[in-house]
Amino acid sequence: MDIQNIHRLFLACPSVSIDTRKIEPKSFFVAIKGENFDANTFAKEALEKGASYVMIDNSDYFIDSRTILVDESLSALQELAKFHRQYLKVPIVALTGSNGKTTTKELINAVLSQKYNTKATVGNLNNHIGVPLTLLSFNPETEIGIVEMGANHQKEIEFLCELAQPDFGYITNFGKAHLEGFGGVEGVIKGKSEMYQYLAANDKMAFVNFEDPIQAEKSKQLKSFTFGLNRSDANLNITSVTANPFVSVSFEDVSIQSQLIGLYNANNINAAIAIGKYFEVVDESIKQALESYIPANNRSQLMVKNGNEIILDAYNANPSSMAVAIENFLQLDKPEKVMILGDMFELGNESLQEHHNIVDSVRQTDDVSCYFIGKDFYANKIEKDNFTFYKTFDELASELKRQGFRNKIILIKGSRGMALERALESI
Repeated sequence: MDIQNIHRLFLACPSVSIDTRKIEPKSFFVAIKGENFDANTFAKEALEKGASYVMIDNSDYFIDSRTILVDESLSALQELAKFHRQYLKVPIVALTGSNGKTTTKELINAVLSQKYNTKATVGNLNNHIGVPLTLLSFNPETEIGIVEMGANHQKEIEFLCELAQPDFGYITNFGKAHLEGFGGVEGVIKGKSEMYQYLAANDKMAFVNFEDPIQAEKSKQLKSFTFGLNRSDANLNITSVTANPFVSVSFEDVSIQSQLIGLYNANNINAAIAIGKYFEVVDESIKQALESYIPANNRSQLMVKNGNEIILDAYNANPSSMAVAIENFLQLDKPEKVMILGDMFELGNESLQEHHNIVDSVRQTDDVSCYFIGKDFYANKIEKDNFTFYKTFDELASELKRQGFRNKIILIKGSRGMALERALESI
């Protein structure tokens, strides 16, 4: 069956699924193989649970006329998504970057949805499977699509741009993330800049943060809409930014008091303002959208427990995001500070050095109690009165219970694999 006919069947379905645990009535199920499973074996179950069609790539599991047999399900899903994107012709804003992608995507969606019927990447479904699923969630009522793109190696952003064919692009930053896959910081810059290359080749537009010299340099030959702090030469001039701990931003005659913590979130907010201004969302609607946005999923959440203010930023971490989180935390005008920092993953041969750099960056800090957890932080252990290092989480948890913190402000930051949100149970 050719892609046009597959698309015709897809259009009769209200949703697409790759997980039989989340099957919706009359949905379009795609059987994708994983490392430890073959979803072809779930095709019959998908139909029994109400799917209208199942797309498989193993003829042994062919059931009846509701079965679509293809050579390879993942490739067919991607081809279907690209066809659907071309079929709808909806304007698409795509974004990538080392840090802040998901928060920025949520902020952009909050702003643009004030005026338009928008659809955006759900959660962080931003890879070679997530982007097709996002594109297939768009429908004829969608006025603007917002697509987050993640990558951990070269050519991945190039591939995702070929699928999504964005009309507008934004790169949040170029940081020390996925160094193992990209082959170092220069590899990160090259990989993320694949979005600029796509936009340039197709005469599309970039949103550019003038405060980032790499963005400014790499986007010189592009059509662009620019923004920056105290940048009268930008399309949007941000006049002030503060954070103690919540970020406040001003532009023109508008002041925004967000519910996001940390100066590192200012550029995420500024990008959403800029994109809202470009798409002619009125200032009052931009303000309302950004002031009402509340972060979730362990991303810079502020909570209170036992009299402690806790900044929970345990969704992910890399050297760049760790550094700015620490910098922001140290500048807070608060007494009795505690930092709980967990290992950063996917750094390859540079991991030990990058963990050393983090420890070294706070070596001169004497008024903050610092708890480091994980094998790479432990390998960089130093003797200092306010520093403690732990190999395992259980050791940390025991110490936190023993301390019985009260009336502290606490930063919890680490990679997703560290699951440092568990520390809340011991505080």
